[in-house]
Amino acid sequence: MALLQIAEPGQAAAPHEHRLAAGIDLGTTNSLVAAVRSGQAKTLPDAQGRHLLPSVVRYTQDGVIVGHEAREAAASDPLNTIASAKRLIGRPVSDIKSLGGSLPYEFVDQDSSVPRIRTVSGDVSPMEVSAEILRVLAHRAEETLGGELSGVVITVPAYFDDAQRQATKDAARLAGLNVFRLLNEPTAAAVAYGLDRGADGVHAIFDLGGGTFDISILRLNRGVFEVMSTGGDSALGGDDFDQAIAEWIMDQAGIADDADHKVLRQLMQDARRAKEVLSDAEVAELDIAIPGDGRWQGSIDRETFNRLADPLIRKTISACRRALRDADISADEVREVVMVGGSTRMPRVREKVGDFFGRAPLVDIDPDKVVALGAAIQADVLAGNKPDDEILLLDVTPLSLGLETMGGLVEKLIPRNTTIPVARAQEFTTFKDGQTAMAIHVLQGEREMVEHCRSLARFELRGIPPMVAGAARIRVTFRVDADGLLNVEAEELSQGVRAQVTVKPSYGLTDEEISGMLQASYEHAEQDMQERKLAEARVEGMRVVEALQAALASDGDRLLSNDERKPIETALEQLNQAIAGNDADAIEEQAKNVEKVCEFYVERRMNSGIQEAMAGHNINEFE
Repeated sequence: MALLQIAEPGQAAAPHEHRLAAGIDLGTTNSLVAAVRSGQAKTLPDAQGRHLLPSVVRYTQDGVIVGHEAREAAASDPLNTIASAKRLIGRPVSDIKSLGGSLPYEFVDQDSSVPRIRTVSGDVSPMEVSAEILRVLAHRAEETLGGELSGVVITVPAYFDDAQRQATKDAARLAGLNVFRLLNEPTAAAVAYGLDRGADGVHAIFDLGGGTFDISILRLNRGVFEVMSTGGDSALGGDDFDQAIAEWIMDQAGIADDADHKVLRQLMQDARRAKEVLSDAEVAELDIAIPGDGRWQGSIDRETFNRLADPLIRKTISACRRALRDADISADEVREVVMVGGSTRMPRVREKVGDFFGRAPLVDIDPDKVVALGAAIQADVLAGNKPDDEILLLDVTPLSLGLETMGGLVEKLIPRNTTIPVARAQEFTTFKDGQTAMAIHVLQGEREMVEHCRSLARFELRGIPPMVAGAARIRVTFRVDADGLLNVEAEELSQGVRAQVTVKPSYGLTDEEISGMLQASYEHAEQDMQERKLAEARVEGMRVVEALQAALASDGDRLLSNDERKPIETALEQLNQAIAGNDADAIEEQAKNVEKVCEFYVERRMNSGIQEAMAGHNINEFE
């Protein structure tokens, strides 16, 4: 008789069966893949022994080239060689052009929200570029591990918004990968450092990569990673330091801003090399090709570079300060500061971070590899190879999520820095009599009014039974999964009709906008509260107006004389005038005045209703 093998979901059917899984750090400048082998997380090298894969893809008429060979062709073939695709993923062309610096690509002019870059192999999107990198890394892992991957964990900046996360998942799907989950890069670094083992307390993860910056404040308690707050900028990284040096070189060498793509691309490579040299030396020699077959020779010292770098480093420190404020802690409460990302090799960055937190940061693990190693450890757990592992990762939402209510107000269902995964529900009702549909407008942001927040999605709930205003019960549920992606469902409770949307917002929320939204929420807090008070007063005033107008149309002529009706209509007109104004207190005062003037009318309507209900009946029937 055959025996059934029974296993927990996600775990191997046999104790000796080890499912192959990998962690992938999809970076702006370089990418890596790692796996747990013989109980240790290790990054996997290519056939030449190179662990880092440059995140560069070159499109040719003969095929696609990824990595080192592609990077070498960047200066000679800039239009067909795509680097730093991570900075482009999940953004429209309008935002990409605002990132700063000259992008040496030719973007296709189209209506789609997804940008496409023209190459000799055809038009490609940032997701397709990223998919090529993921495909190479996955193939490397399968060749090294000797089998097919059951799944991967891909890391993303903690400050990536829904669009950028969804675009990353789309890239993985194009590469044919099963994604166990997206993991925030700072959290992956904490796992790699083993902060879950005997290091309870508050830790800061400072992650400055090639194109993105994250700061996360984690509280660790008995193996549970709780992200207390996150901050950062998904358009700030090593590329910006390269750009600062390149602009300095252009100024010194007299190179015009409108130089062609090849010159600009070569300048960025020269600037990157100078930056790397200055991490170990005090001076970097420069030999720069300039238009017209000329050359400029010079040097840049570390002091000059520090002066160029300081404004960028100050941005990271400002984000750290905000993250500490959001977590409601001070810098001296942070136990350890973990440095992540190749850009943290810069001595000036380590110096400034150490000064701010008052302690030397941890740099024991290669900052280029630490994220991939943490992702590999988590992938091994999710593959079911460590069923007794107690690591629990609790990330948070970077911005509040809510929906629009009457008067252009935002009702927040999930506040920012809420631990995910999370589900929150709230009941709403109809505004007008007989209303059979409701428009659901999903928003993201910290301000009180719709116009100041970002629209994520819209959908409609239809089939609501016609009832008097306020009688219907519509439950709206927000669910954010472990990857930070949002699903919204609306249900009318009496009939059970439902509508839902998985939010895949239009690309385009830059982290300058995120930071701006947070800053604006602080600066305009009092103004927002006044606007909210006014909007709420208007909604309530309109409710009174509509109810009174409906009553007058129904039985006003029958129950009121002309003399009785005149003061009611005067009070109604005064309320309408107040609603048209900008004084919330005046609206509330006029609404109360209407209720006072109408007291006798309300009583008369109630008596009339009772008389109609009792017509043809004996009082004893109601005992």
